[in-house]
Amino acid sequence: MLASFYQNFLEKYLNKAQLITLKMLVWLLQNQKQVRIERLAATLPLPIQQNSRRRHLQRFLTLNALSVVLLWFPIIEAIINQHFKVGSQLTIAMDRTQWKENNVLMVSVIYQKRAWPIYWCLLEKDGCSNLTEQQKVLRPVIRLLKKYKLVIIGDREFHSIELGSWLHKQNIGFVLRQKKDTTFCQKWQKFQPLSNIEIYPGVRQFYTNVKVTQKRGFGRFNLGVYWKRKYRGKQEKDAWHLLTNLPDLNTALKIYA
Repeated sequence: MLASFYQNFLEKYLNKAQLITLKMLVWLLQNQKQVRIERLAATLPLPIQQNSRRRHLQRFLTLNALSVVLLWFPIIEAIINQHFKVGSQLTIAMDRTQWKENNVLMVSVIYQKRAWPIYWCLLEKDGCSNLTEQQKVLRPVIRLLKKYKLVIIGDREFHSIELGSWLHKQNIGFVLRQKKDTTFCQKWQKFQPLSNIEIYPGVRQFYTNVKVTQKRGFGRFNLGVYWKRKYRGKQEKDAWHLLTNLPDLNTALKIYA
């Protein structure tokens, strides 16, 4: 039911009874394809009443031993170490997903165009995340992967210059997609919205040392603009406007794409 890799790790962190419960829970999730406690308790193969099974699951799921940091971090760190050399570059994606009533902010590592979740938190609100929440979910990941060179990527929700500046001060690379109404300026020029940049499908441009905020206290970064060509009859609706501290557009596009 559990791959030997996970089995070996879990035996270090869970006692025998906890491991058995976890195996049963994984089996139920695979079969029932539901995460409702009531449904899982009704089918949990334990010789006790359903209410007792429900309380058993609730107690199990709130164990400190099941915390992301204590249990999942050692597992995902081992997986990453198997697939990446220490000191190599990792692409770390930020994403937010509204799943029913749950608003989940997640950080993942990208491997062969797949995202492996590293850390996440539930936002106690609807809608977009703010800088404080983004920093909260990034800090544990940065500490965990300090032996690697990290590049953080994010869509237009994570466009803020504050986030980019915070990452840059920690010597972390970033490629953050910007909204079209974001204003920028080159040296000795006036601020203008990104939508003023003339760009056509298949064309790319790279601006160095630009400002993307009129607030004081923020440095200059680079701005890449790219609009994908039509492919198999499909044309991207908008161009990408990418704020980055990486040195060239090709590198930024390769990582973001």
